[in-house]
Amino acid sequence: MAEGTDFALIQLRNSLQKLGSSSEGYEDPTLMRFLIARSMEPEKAAKMFVQWQKWRETMVPNGFISDSEVPDELETRKIFLQGLSKDKYPVMIVKASRHFPSKDQIQFKKFVIHLLDKTIASAFKGREVGNEKLIGVLDLQNISYKNVDPRSLITGFQFIQAYYPERLAKCYILHMPWFFVSVWKLVSGFLDKSTQEKIVIINNENERKEFISDVSEEVLPEEYGGRAKLVAIQDVEVRPLENGKTN
Repeated sequence: MAEGTDFALIQLRNSLQKLGSSSEGYEDPTLMRFLIARSMEPEKAAKMFVQWQKWRETMVPNGFISDSEVPDELETRKIFLQGLSKDKYPVMIVKASRHFPSKDQIQFKKFVIHLLDKTIASAFKGREVGNEKLIGVLDLQNISYKNVDPRSLITGFQFIQAYYPERLAKCYILHMPWFFVSVWKLVSGFLDKSTQEKIVIINNENERKEFISDVSEEVLPEEYGGRAKLVAIQDVEVRPLENGKTN
């Protein structure tokens, strides 16, 4: 690591101590994600890290969210985990036509944690520990008004921004219908600039081909131009993350 980066990490650790927290058990790649998310400003990164620790303690007291905690959300089989992309990022697909606004918001929030943790944990093969990112694919094909749920979309993206810094490599949105454009304008208003820059809306054939090339035919299902089969996230065996740690 560069000298400036080393100094920033030392400052971050010192700032954590001043806030009554500790970086013990967390290695440099994890701390770097918080520094990058806060423009390499150690004090701001420390505050973000402490907020994240408190959030994990509240939302994930057991260290991870098991399938048994989110049965209603898993039952719809709307999330798919497809393996690693060309750049060795795990690919998670969301079929929005199978989603309906949740009656249990706590379970839904736990479900978001469950799917993000499991997707990140699946990236360990061939990656430097601590630097795992993910590719999200939001498929809006065949959605109707009963599937539209801005609140859940905002929750998902806000979790990524606040509690999964530097985890999102790209998010591709496919088959956006005309009536969803206004919904997306509402949702995107809650996203920070760095998150918006990672979102790609596929509108034409050239963009579709580029999407297939970037992700790879090996992991994309046939319906998206790839050669793989859809794999529901609950059918994938992954060692769970403990308290969000990847090292």
